[in-house]
Amino acid sequence: MRMKVPRYNYRSQFGENSEVLFTEIREMLLAGQYILTDHVARFEREFGDYLGVRHVHGVNSGTDALLIALQAVGVKPGDEVVTQANTFYATVAAIRLSGATPVLVDADEDSFLIDQTQVAGAITERTRVILPVHLYGKPTPMRTLSALAARHGLRIVEDAAQAHGACMEDRMAGSFGDAACFSFHPSKNLAAAGDGGAISTNSDEIAKRICLLRELGQHGQNNHVVLGFNSKLDAIQARVLSWKLPQLEAWNQRRSSIAAMYRDGLRELPIRFQSMTPGEKHAYHLFQIRTGERDALVAHLQQSGIDAVIRYPSPIHLQEAFADCNWRRGQFPVAERLAKELMCLPIRPDMSAAEVEYVCEQVALFFKRQSARLHQLESAAPV
Repeated sequence: MRMKVPRYNYRSQFGENSEVLFTEIREMLLAGQYILTDHVARFEREFGDYLGVRHVHGVNSGTDALLIALQAVGVKPGDEVVTQANTFYATVAAIRLSGATPVLVDADEDSFLIDQTQVAGAITERTRVILPVHLYGKPTPMRTLSALAARHGLRIVEDAAQAHGACMEDRMAGSFGDAACFSFHPSKNLAAAGDGGAISTNSDEIAKRICLLRELGQHGQNNHVVLGFNSKLDAIQARVLSWKLPQLEAWNQRRSSIAAMYRDGLRELPIRFQSMTPGEKHAYHLFQIRTGERDALVAHLQQSGIDAVIRYPSPIHLQEAFADCNWRRGQFPVAERLAKELMCLPIRPDMSAAEVEYVCEQVALFFKRQSARLHQLESAAPV
């Protein structure tokens, strides 16, 4: 029987007592409680406690978080920032917008994260930051990168936009670097009712710099001491995030259970999964599968009512926006292969076992039909 399996169910995220939140938001709207109110400070404290860090500061978006964090740790025009070739546009755009030069290294074939064996070779005298991405909710192992950064006197800025609640060796993603960046876009595990972002840090100095930069470079009203931005997390978004944050651990546990069901249900099929690392807790923002028949499989699933999608079908180094970086096709072969072969299956905390089973059945049906077609072609070929 055909079933619809959507990627998102926002209604389920607000719970049974949502009218309490909606009434409070109405009062906030009428009272003009919009910008850097106590609601924002409350969420910043709560999220900081959750991450185990001393400071969290909310901003307009995950992209702003990256740009402000880079400037807050001292990145200047002419500096270099090492990051990975398979990531979302914003990671590299923020580096360019800060005036720095992005230096890409390839992805790891199995983890889909930064290939740590290539990072040391990418460091030059102009390098100031290593920027790993906790991609799809999988935390990047940080020991080697942290040691490398310490040896060269470099900063680490984590792109944790997809990793709310991900852990490595009992430490939260977002607590390893000099600063870390989160997005609260509606697609994320912890989603605002609009856009939003945050920067976490354990450094008092960096925290002060973040506050200056997000608030127009002001130190006191109309006293602009640095060139800053107007990038503040809205109070209403902060209230929504505070409402949802207590559920994040349970939601991530459910995502992990669904991922295990997928891995079990699809284990006999010609697909590959993102590898698992000892000591990690994957947040499963996205559940990626890898196949050489990706485009045809996505089309089949979508026709079957399953909201499967492709993320990042063109790698960073082949994007027109970065043409002046003079990267070339074939320069980062793993990132190019991943861009051609990865796709996302729906994963939501409220997904039922029946929905997961239906997705697995449809994936299996696709490969069964592909195998039958191949057998037909082989049978019809002249001897």
